[in-house]
Amino acid sequence: MSRPTQITIDINALQNNLAQVRLLAPHSAVMAMVKSNGYGHGLERVAHALKGADAFGVASLEEGLHLRSAGLKNPIVLMEGLFHDNEIAVAEQDDFTLVVHHLAQLEMLEKSKTHKPFAVWLKIDTGMHRLGFPLRGIEKIYQRLLKCKQVKKPIGLMTHFAESDSVDRSRTLKQIELFETAIAHLPGQRSLANSAGVLAWPMAHADWVRPGIMLYGASPFTGHRGVEHYLQPAMMLSSELIAIHDLKQGDRVGYGGAWTCPEDMRVGVVAIGYGDGYPRHAKNGTPMLVNGHHCPLVGNVAMDMISVDLRTQPEARVGDPVILWGAGLPVEVVAEYSDTIAYELLTRITQRVRVVVK
Repeated sequence: MSRPTQITIDINALQNNLAQVRLLAPHSAVMAMVKSNGYGHGLERVAHALKGADAFGVASLEEGLHLRSAGLKNPIVLMEGLFHDNEIAVAEQDDFTLVVHHLAQLEMLEKSKTHKPFAVWLKIDTGMHRLGFPLRGIEKIYQRLLKCKQVKKPIGLMTHFAESDSVDRSRTLKQIELFETAIAHLPGQRSLANSAGVLAWPMAHADWVRPGIMLYGASPFTGHRGVEHYLQPAMMLSSELIAIHDLKQGDRVGYGGAWTCPEDMRVGVVAIGYGDGYPRHAKNGTPMLVNGHHCPLVGNVAMDMISVDLRTQPEARVGDPVILWGAGLPVEVVAEYSDTIAYELLTRITQRVRVVVK
């Protein structure tokens, strides 16, 4: 019998969430973000589930090659572009679309000898100050791309929002204004909207939207849940009770004795820990579902195990199911108790966790 810790991936949920993107942005093509192993859900698995997307976005050549080897024919966009000139031949062979965001990448293309031109997105920095050419020189860069024989025309134009998930809308409005002004006279398809942009900024949907976290059923907005946007969680993290102890008032639980029993009570042990990707910094009180009922985490998270207060579940037994996040317990809730974000929790699940697909 294998260790009971597992993630269950819901293919129907992934497809539902893509359908929600289509409903929200009916006039835009969809570039589905499947980077970081499909946000922890499995790169190949997610891409096959979302093969109805118009393109896939990945972070590396290796991720793109994985998709091609799995038989995916959709356009694949390398969101960070090429890192070295020795990647050009492989990228050409597998027909990858390139994001060009700094001068070295442009020079790489200009010096290359390819048999066919690349589809290219020109990345423009409108305020995030991460990737992209500065606004003041964008016309010059665009003209160089136009003259480059290794680049297909027209050229795509892209930026990325820094605060589209914020209640303060001024920064995003400014980014939209800067982008539209900078490219007003340039031909080519436009792309601005990430998940928060899809959900809250219809004026920024443009020709392409680039949903990420919403495809996996979580909300990009602090304090909100995916279900509020008609999204369904695509991952359930679960395990079982593997021990139950009858403890006395004053007994201390776990490493460092970080939690003390306030009364005589039952404490359960669950087969999951930070070695599986459960957050090390989850606070006392972080909820989990034991037999479908909320019970709080007590004590420090260990590598392989956590402890749970069973006072509300006096009938709980060893072998009973425990849900750490999923339907009925949004991953956003666990993230808030752990001072992190759903993105991190979903992408940090480790290889030893069994995967079940439904």
